[in-house]
Amino acid sequence: MEYKLSVIFITYNHKDYVEKALRSVLAQETDFPYEIVIGDDCSTDGTQEILKRIAKEYPEHEATGPDDKQIRLYIRSENTGGRPTLNVYETTMRCTGEYLAYLEGDDHWIDTSKLQKQVGFLAGHPEYIACTHAMKMVDAKDSDITDPAELAVGSLYDWSGTFTYKDYCYSGKWPGHYATVVSRNIYRNDKFDYTILHRASDFTDDAVILLFLLMQGDIYRMDDVMSVWRYVRKTGGANWNSIAIKRNIGKDDCYLSKTLMQWIEQYRPLSEYSKKRCLADFGLALKEFLRKPCAKNKQFLNDMYDYGITHVVMEDKKTTLAGFALKYILRKVLRK
Repeated sequence: MEYKLSVIFITYNHKDYVEKALRSVLAQETDFPYEIVIGDDCSTDGTQEILKRIAKEYPEHEATGPDDKQIRLYIRSENTGGRPTLNVYETTMRCTGEYLAYLEGDDHWIDTSKLQKQVGFLAGHPEYIACTHAMKMVDAKDSDITDPAELAVGSLYDWSGTFTYKDYCYSGKWPGHYATVVSRNIYRNDKFDYTILHRASDFTDDAVILLFLLMQGDIYRMDDVMSVWRYVRKTGGANWNSIAIKRNIGKDDCYLSKTLMQWIEQYRPLSEYSKKRCLADFGLALKEFLRKPCAKNKQFLNDMYDYGITHVVMEDKKTTLAGFALKYILRKVLRK
């Protein structure tokens, strides 16, 4: 018997939360067998010992019943070197299920019928590629987040019903948090070069995964609150929101956008949104350079001009960086 669903369970130094997260997966009540494929990025805080202890309770074996489950644990002997997307990609490629669910070791699920509901929906609605749902936000101590500024971050996922590729481009929203996604296993096909998942960015995987899905179908978002997003942002923290404090997220997003557009163009024409995004990214780079005209910012400006302006905006018509920058500044001034 094959496992119907694979849970992609990603961990790195999640000692304080990982048992709760993993137990929330094992508590799922389903009428189908599922596997939990754990990719640990060489944790050093005791996470590995917790994973090994729990994994002994559910050893690897062939599924024998409709509610059977197993844990497959992959612990890296060396850290990916600050490239968690590589861990996500390699863990994903090990999954065998017809469906995939996603969870990181500091979040958890709060509805034991979550997987049953989402797989049931997808089985009955072949027109959808994935299904997500609502979630709630908690802090490091499991208390509900009430701070308006932090809740505003979560508003990125405020959606209900059908979410399309066009919505992904224009709405400013996403169809669901990483821990809410259950999708068909698109990686069984070779429709796309999925290695872009780790090549496009060292840290951003959810945006790329959603792009993969939306290029192949729509996503349905349920209103049921079935998972918890642990939102922690502190100096020295190992989670993404803490690491982001030290990173130039605006610049990172520009490079991610450029790489993904080049990837998309291999498979389909770019939309008008792409031109707007390239102009915005160029504007950010130009602002950074004018504020501080150093070699690093000059390279950033050149990188956002190359391809984004020369190919996407100007459609390969003759132009120069200096000439385009001057016209860009004049347009901004005249609009004011």
